[in-house]
Amino acid sequence: MKSKNHKLEENELTVKSRTENLSAIRNFVSAGALEIGIPLKIVENIILAVDEACTNIIKHAYKYFPEGEIIVKLKFSREKFTVIIIDHGVPFEPETIPDPDLQTYYRQHRVGGLGMYLMKSLMDEVKYVSVPGKYNQVLLSKNLLTTH
Repeated sequence: MKSKNHKLEENELTVKSRTENLSAIRNFVSAGALEIGIPLKIVENIILAVDEACTNIIKHAYKYFPEGEIIVKLKFSREKFTVIIIDHGVPFEPETIPDPDLQTYYRQHRVGGLGMYLMKSLMDEVKYVSVPGKYNQVLLSKNLLTTH
């Protein structure tokens, strides 16, 4: 596990694609967000969205291959806090995932499959970029000027 902290505006963490590393990612994001004064309730939402994104990377991009790399970068300004998550696994097409019908989902007692919906609900912006053969990148942003 490598961590860079060259300047307050940007931090980076690299971990292997293993579920036991999710707690290190949560701690890294939480520490960065709390350090710049984001309220705890908002930090908890950010962490939940990041956890969903990283779990999806482990399950779907790397298909539980434990040696894949997940790079988590934090970028922040006065206006915005962004978590950038990069992997080199199988690309994902978020537009192929429809918004769920939560009542049907609940009635069918389904489990899982709400990750994209949850990320979009918790964050102000969710962007996915895939450069085939190179990398996939998820950007999760929270506007800070409307949260305080």
